Amino acid sequence: MAVKFRDYYEILGIARTAKDDEIKKTYRKLARKYHPDLNPNNKQSEEKFKEIQEAYEVLSDAEKRRKYDQLGANWKNGADFTPPPNWGGPGAGGGFQGTINMEDLFGRAGQQRGSAFSDFFEAIFGGMPGGAPGAEPGKRTRPGARASRAQDSETEMPLPLEDMHGGTTRKLTVRLGNAEKTIDIRIPPGARDDSRIRVPGGGPDGGDLYVRLRQQPHPRFTVKGDDTEVEVSVAPWEAALGTSIEVPTLDGKAEIRVPPGVASGQRLRLKSQGLNVRGGGRGDHFVRLKIVVPKELSEAETKLFQELSKVSNFKPRNGAN
Repeated sequence: MAVKFRDYYEILGIARTAKDDEIKKTYRKLARKYHPDLNPNNKQSEEKFKEIQEAYEVLSDAEKRRKYDQLGANWKNGADFTPPPNWGGPGAGGGFQGTINMEDLFGRAGQQRGSAFSDFFEAIFGGMPGGAPGAEPGKRTRPGARASRAQDSETEMPLPLEDMHGGTTRKLTVRLGNAEKTIDIRIPPGARDDSRIRVPGGGPDGGDLYVRLRQQPHPRFTVKGDDTEVEVSVAPWEAALGTSIEVPTLDGKAEIRVPPGVASGQRLRLKSQGLNVRGGGRGDHFVRLKIVVPKELSEAETKLFQELSKVSNFKPRNGAN
């Protein structure tokens, strides 16, 4: 029976000589772009995502890729294709095992039962003697037996910095094919960007679900390890004379003393007011000073600056090129 040929290299946009690292990197990029959660109710993106999954399933597996490459490089994507006689023989690879788990953007895509790949995939890799969906190559599965153990899954969850710092509980809807379920994910205080949370049995097929946390950009704070940093503006006279100012922190606001003669870019530390640390304690909070000057001066201000320029012995460009 003729099926439509699928050019897996063209689907991923890579050369037939691409190495494993390039295949994995390209897959991750495309999977993120067409992820169903990022393109809700977009049938075109959903179909594209399935194509990407299927292409990666073949090209990331050395045996499947070798078998696929035997078809040659002269086939055109979408052309009618009839598998050669006895193509699906022993050792050709296991039968279909289902869709790749939760898009597994960070490693080898696992396989879940319940959602079929294309007819082309089935014609090339499915239906081998002694095989069964989910069975290992060359091994028989007794009728009614579970073909393979449940596979682990992975997904991402973006969170604001405050929730990663203080902890929270979020609901996560897991979607795979037509299946959908909502689970509670508890985020402990002190979580970090790229942390993973394991949910035993939370995967669509009964395997474990791993939730990888992604910190959303914060409008004011930057994070460096356990420490946080914020930039605060000060006037020239505040920097010269010293003052006390109120600065934002993760817990609200705090007062900090600016010593006389500070420079723009200088950092002041608020000890133990940074991020919560797992196991106890906190990082530090740093205040980076930025000296700003008024863009417009009143008549009185202008006179004062003029008088200052006359009496000051300060030479800011001494030693400059």
